[in-house]
Amino acid sequence: MPNPVTDNNFEEEVLKCELPVLVDFWAPWCGPCRAIGPVVEELAQEYTGRLKVLKMNVDENPGTPGKYGIRAIPTLILYKGGDVMEQVTGAVSKANLKQMIDKAV
Repeated sequence: MPNPVTDNNFEEEVLKCELPVLVDFWAPWCGPCRAIGPVVEELAQEYTGRLKVLKMNVDENPGTPGKYGIRAIPTLILYKGGDVMEQVTGAVSKANLKQMIDKAV
């Protein structure tokens, strides 16, 4: 299971991380979020050591999603060197996510 990240530790866990970081912005009540959850977990295992995968509950942490203009969930953002590399919204396929990640790792 990808680790949770919060507004409080986002900078340390994501922006200052040397590895690329995929953050899954989600909420427990969101059906598509639950649907993509297992895919995100598989990616976390497949890219161990090359990619950090984190999940942020947008209900518990409204600051960060607001800062990045996230209006719909699930939204997955790929960060590298503290910058946003790519962003996708909705329950996209694992192949699409792998394509996005492979550009950064």
